[in-house]
Amino acid sequence: MKLATYKDGSRDGQLVVVSRDLSTAHYATGIAGKLQQVLDDWNFMAPQLQDLYDTLNNGKARQAFPFEPSRCMAPLPRAYQWADGSAYLNHVELVRKARHAEVPDTFYGDPLMYQGGSDDFIGPCDDVVVPSEAFGIDFEAELAVITGDVAMGATPAQALEGIRLLMLVNDVSLRHLIPGELDKGFGFFQSKPATAFSPVAVTLDEVGDAWDQGRLHLTLQSTWNGRKVGMCEAGPEMTFHFGQLIAHICKTRNARAGSIVGSGTVSNKDWSHGYSCIAEKRAIETIENGKPKTNFMKFGDTIRIEVKGGDGQSVFGAIDQKVVEAA
Repeated sequence: MKLATYKDGSRDGQLVVVSRDLSTAHYATGIAGKLQQVLDDWNFMAPQLQDLYDTLNNGKARQAFPFEPSRCMAPLPRAYQWADGSAYLNHVELVRKARHAEVPDTFYGDPLMYQGGSDDFIGPCDDVVVPSEAFGIDFEAELAVITGDVAMGATPAQALEGIRLLMLVNDVSLRHLIPGELDKGFGFFQSKPATAFSPVAVTLDEVGDAWDQGRLHLTLQSTWNGRKVGMCEAGPEMTFHFGQLIAHICKTRNARAGSIVGSGTVSNKDWSHGYSCIAEKRAIETIENGKPKTNFMKFGDTIRIEVKGGDGQSVFGAIDQKVVEAA
């Protein structure tokens, strides 16, 4: 099934069930008002939502209405946890090679991960608001999962069983703020503004065979200012699958229902697939020519991130945003 959250003036919005083709929707009010309620009582509420979803897809939901992505908040507008990994080590290798740095051997056995702000997510069509272009504005096209409860010490296989929903991410980065923060030895903070997510989050059955052992084998498309810059394959080169990322979180603590775990920038060794963030494009240019030539985003720039299934239909809807200056 496909779930979204409509803006209603509250912090957590109103849960809606969305048809498979993303054309119609229906409020889930009779079952649950908020997505977090469903995650807290998944085994009881998810089957009821599935029944409504089936009714909607069969054209028999009497109070259905046209689905409008522009009315969406993030599917989970605020979360108990947002942890973003770096599961595509090709991205790490490129960025480090561009600055003549080696990738430590430990990176290949244990995933990188940072804990981002989860109190102020933005919707798929909301503006990316930044105080200054001088901060080095970059998009990052990623995947993410929302979990149920996953116990401390869970194995990767057990962690996979805790995945409830799958969605897209624009993990906005302010590249010129990152070096100073990393030099302090305490990780990202100001360099990671509000994160955006796709209009809908979907259960794993919606992607069928494309979901295989914790990886989504579909193409992640990134379109910057109307020009397609990335057609990256999300599955084959994901070094750490989502079960491994979740297990990494759970090594020393529980992950509670409503935790969001990101994949990091989707990246391919074959550069003809393009890029899922500008920093990677600049790294490639540096490796090839000694210096980057592609600039970071400017006010007025747009970014669209989308995944289409084997039938050519959008799976999650599109993240479609404009970069604007903070008032």
